[in-house]
Amino acid sequence: MDLFHSPEYQNGISNNALKVKFGEGKYMKLVPVINELMKDARLTISRGTGEELVYSLVSDELASKLMGLDMQARLVYQTIEKAGDVGIWTKEIRNKTNIQQQALTKIFKIMESRQLIKPIKSVTNKSRKLYMLYDLAPSKEITGGPWYTELEFDHEFINELRNFILMCVRRMNGGKGVTMEDIGAKMKVARVSRVELSQDEVRQLVQTLAFDYMIEQKGFNAKGEPLFIEMRRVNAMSEFKWWDEVLAPDFHFRTIRFEDDVVLSAHEPHHHTA
Repeated sequence: MDLFHSPEYQNGISNNALKVKFGEGKYMKLVPVINELMKDARLTISRGTGEELVYSLVSDELASKLMGLDMQARLVYQTIEKAGDVGIWTKEIRNKTNIQQQALTKIFKIMESRQLIKPIKSVTNKSRKLYMLYDLAPSKEITGGPWYTELEFDHEFINELRNFILMCVRRMNGGKGVTMEDIGAKMKVARVSRVELSQDEVRQLVQTLAFDYMIEQKGFNAKGEPLFIEMRRVNAMSEFKWWDEVLAPDFHFRTIRFEDDVVLSAHEPHHHTA
């Protein structure tokens, strides 16, 4: 137990490391000790590099939650633990542990009641149930990040943020241009978002406004950061003069003759292609 608390072995102790520390003779006497610690849920076992067995120490709090669970349940726990904050699908757990669905469902129920694991759903597949450790927060890959509310894309929330950014571009620095950093700082101070947005998420919002031709980049500041201004409206020159020839004073179509001698009478549907 003292070995596990040394910095060298905080991530676990392999079989080979135990043999080196205790010697071949004493190592054989460790088997009942390790079994007893495993039974008391103080150790977990996993496969390390080259399929070597690695033993890891379990905290007192977790050990109390794992106490009484059989080896199958602990194997399920370790499988879910390895999945991290992206979770793991029930079918994958069944494939990795070779435990039948009925027994697996019972294990899930017990571990949920002990707050060891929790079921979650993904924005990419709402019908698929995933499991992850109880104390972990799902990754943005699973929740969709701040753009989703209860697994649904939140158009209203995003529009509010886009309108705020547009206001920043119009009003800050006299409309002469603001950086993404300026926009992010202003959003944070104004608390317009219910969750704290990263600079990358602010960049995503700015890009949507640029793609919609509502803002554009205009030069750089002294630090070389891009400046954004409201999109300038451009009136294109047009030489089209047909309306004087086609429309009568009462706005009804009059008879017209095209260059290829096709004639369309008044009120006739004008679907002619020149």
